[in-house]
Amino acid sequence: MRRVFAGKACKAATLSNNSHKIWVLLDDQAGNRAQALGVVAALGLPVREIEIRYAGFAKIPNLLLGASVAGLNKASQANIKAPWPDMVIAAGRRTAPVARWIKAQSDGHTRLVQIMDPGAGRAAFDLICRPAHDEGKPADNIITINAAPHRFTDAKLREARAAWEKHVAKLPTPRIAVMIGGSTRKHTFTDAMALELIMAAERAADAVGGSLMVTTSRRTGRAVDTIEMALTGPHVLHRWDSDDDNPYVGFLALASAIIVTGESVSMCSEACATGRPVYLFAPPGLISDKHARLHSNLIAGAHARPFEGTLDLGWQPERLDVASEIAAEIRVRGFVA
Repeated sequence: MRRVFAGKACKAATLSNNSHKIWVLLDDQAGNRAQALGVVAALGLPVREIEIRYAGFAKIPNLLLGASVAGLNKASQANIKAPWPDMVIAAGRRTAPVARWIKAQSDGHTRLVQIMDPGAGRAAFDLICRPAHDEGKPADNIITINAAPHRFTDAKLREARAAWEKHVAKLPTPRIAVMIGGSTRKHTFTDAMALELIMAAERAADAVGGSLMVTTSRRTGRAVDTIEMALTGPHVLHRWDSDDDNPYVGFLALASAIIVTGESVSMCSEACATGRPVYLFAPPGLISDKHARLHSNLIAGAHARPFEGTLDLGWQPERLDVASEIAAEIRVRGFVA
């Protein structure tokens, strides 16, 4: 199952480094990059992409670091220079001091849009997009978002569907996507959890006469072997350690329903952008309190349901498009035309 999927999100909206009206700060965290670029894609405006990499001082709390580029390596510091932009978009705690420093250098001209709570210096930001599961005090410059923004637009999903459809053409329909993350810093995705998930997913698929499209990630670890051995019905499995191209977006686009492990904010958010029924697999021991709050919000908003072994393919969830919500807020506040 090998095919190159050429994602083009944001390429058309990105100019050369001579463009300086809007900057987007891109660090080494895939989740941060995806969220910031998702908002950029939703805005549909030219931007300059600023790659930043951290040095030792980035470990200092933002409260002490203040408005500073001291947390960046020398190459990144040298790349951030005038003329200063009209707006900076960034995501994640460690980008926040850099954004504040740029605003200070512009004598306050630059607007700052920060995705996720910066943790300190909130008054310096013109718009903070704080996830509902990250609790905090309200403020005029803070909006609450129900999930994470991302780049999975309708166009990208259509392109992925066309690219991957022939690879699953022999699978019985309806096809159920099973998106498996894995262990986090404080919680372990065990073999027992993997077995529970796959057996329940196979029973659910069999009950509707369908099949499974399963993809795993690096965080799945050795549980991928348990998953592979447990799959007995009609299915396609993508192992994280495979050299094949990752069908993740294609499986989302092709699914009649989606079962997703609930330890990843990004995976849950991306699944809820498809408009397909989404079911959250959240066994005890895998989910943090923060993720439990995320699940409660998604369920309360009719965006997802807990996976309890059955699928309702006739259910029409409320689709989430957080990136477009943020882009609309940016325009309402007059940051861009």
